[in-house]
Amino acid sequence: MTGVPLRVLIVDDEAPARSRMRDLLSDCAGTIDVAIVGEAATGRAALALLEETAVDVVLLDIRMPEMDGVELAQHLRRLEPAPAVIFTTAYDEYALRAFEVHAVDYLLKPIRVARLQEALSRVRSAQPIPLEALEAARTQPRACLSAQERGKVTLIPIEDVVYFRAELKYVTARTAEREFLLEESLTRLEQEYAERFVRVHRSCLVAKAAIQGFERAAGDGGEGRWSVLLKHVEERIPVSRRQQHVVREVGREGG
Repeated sequence: MTGVPLRVLIVDDEAPARSRMRDLLSDCAGTIDVAIVGEAATGRAALALLEETAVDVVLLDIRMPEMDGVELAQHLRRLEPAPAVIFTTAYDEYALRAFEVHAVDYLLKPIRVARLQEALSRVRSAQPIPLEALEAARTQPRACLSAQERGKVTLIPIEDVVYFRAELKYVTARTAEREFLLEESLTRLEQEYAERFVRVHRSCLVAKAAIQGFERAAGDGGEGRWSVLLKHVEERIPVSRRQQHVVREVGREGG
C-alpha cells in the first residue's frame, strides 16, 4: 500500500452497525489504506462534521430517521469537493433498482470484506452520484432543502418555508427570517411538496400552512385581483388570474 490513506466517514443511526463497519474497515487494512475520520448517527451530525473535516468517501446507511441517506446524499453534492458516497442497506429494493440503473455503488448488509474492498477501490475514480438517480430513489419528500453559503451547506427545514419564488435560473425560498437561493426547479418542488404548497402564480408556490387569508383589491376596469396574506411575512403575494380558484379551494380547506 502506498499513497495517501482514503479518508472515510461512517454514517448510520445504529451504533452496532457503525462498530461493525469499523471492524470491516480494519479488516481491509491489508489491501486498502483507510483512515476513519469520524462517524455520525444522523444526517445533520454528518453535515456538521463535514464542515470541519474533508473526507474522500461516506459510507452511508439509507434508512435513518429524520433525514434518510438518499436525502443526505443530495445535500452532500453541494460540498466542495463533494465526497464519494457508498450506500449501505439491508433493504429498500426500490432505491436499489434506481441505483443500479445509474451505476451507483451500494453494499447490502451483512457486508462482506471483499465487497467493501471492491467498492473502496473505485472511490478515487468515482463520478458524483447523478441527481436523477437520487430523485428516482427517493421514497418520501425531503425534510430539508439545502443552500451553499460561504463554502458551507445550510439546511432549510421545509416546514419553515413560507413560499418559493422562481427568479431566473434560481428559486428563492423565503422563511420568516430570511431568503435563501436554491438551485432547484419550481416544477419539481411543486411535485415533491404537492401536499404542502399551492401554486398561486406561475413563478410562486405558497405554503398552505402559511396562508393567513386573501385580500381583494380593485383593479383596472373595476375587476378585483386577489393577493395572499401571509403569516410571519408582511409581503403580499399576487394570485394570477389563472390561479383564482386557489382562493376558494384553500379557503374551503382552512374552514
